[in-house]
Amino acid sequence: KNHINLKIVGYGFMMSSIDLLVFPFMKLYSIGKIKSLWFMVFAMIIYALQPWIFLKSLQYETMTIMNLYWDLSSDLLVTLMGLFVFKEEIGYYKKIGMVFTVLALFFMSYEDVKKK
Repeated sequence: KNHINLKIVGYGFMMSSIDLLVFPFMKLYSIGKIKSLWFMVFAMIIYALQPWIFLKSLQYETMTIMNLYWDLSSDLLVTLMGLFVFKEEIGYYKKIGMVFTVLALFFMSYEDVKKK
């Protein structure tokens, strides 16, 4: 029997949501909309949660898969934010790459359950 492992999905998206929360502040600083670096204190406090979430995720999947899931889900969410919130643009081949990212996330969350 095969199924989607929702724990992998949940932990991966929890960690990538932290990126999604912090990266806009970095973007706003880089384009001059935020002048103070005090937001970095906020970012460090938020990022301090990621190792704890990652540690908890290792109860359900290997380090290799969890890191890939976190990275790819973060890439997807941050890219979507860049496209829709900051009106950034990507080319045709990068859009194809994003399709492969979605496919990779699907296949990595798909659990092969061996019959005993």
